[in-house]
Amino acid sequence: MRKKLITEVSGVVAAPVDRVWRALLDDRPRYEMKTELGEHTVAYQGGWWYRGEWAVVADPEGTRVIHRVYDVAERLSWAVTLVNKFFHGFDEQTRRSFAEGLARIGERLGCAARLT
Repeated sequence: MRKKLITEVSGVVAAPVDRVWRALLDDRPRYEMKTELGEHTVAYQGGWWYRGEWAVVADPEGTRVIHRVYDVAERLSWAVTLVNKFFHGFDEQTRRSFAEGLARIGERLGCAARLT
């Protein structure tokens, strides 16, 4: 599969990896997308170009949560860049959405959560 990184964001939740992992899975999208689960990784793929990958890893402050968005278009890959230019602020929108999800996880677990 061809993957081109579009944006990446990360944050830290002050809780153990296993608790954050379970909370992340509980907070996943409610719409239908292809889902791939790994050990502390999950990927959602939908539409003709979008793939979002999430990973949780140990961090000195608890758990680091990493979110990457990839262009996985097999055909018309040149159009992804063009289309995303029309969505001015895609990086910031992704960062804001990630921050909201991180805050929900922190609230659910009763601990601090912050962007890095």
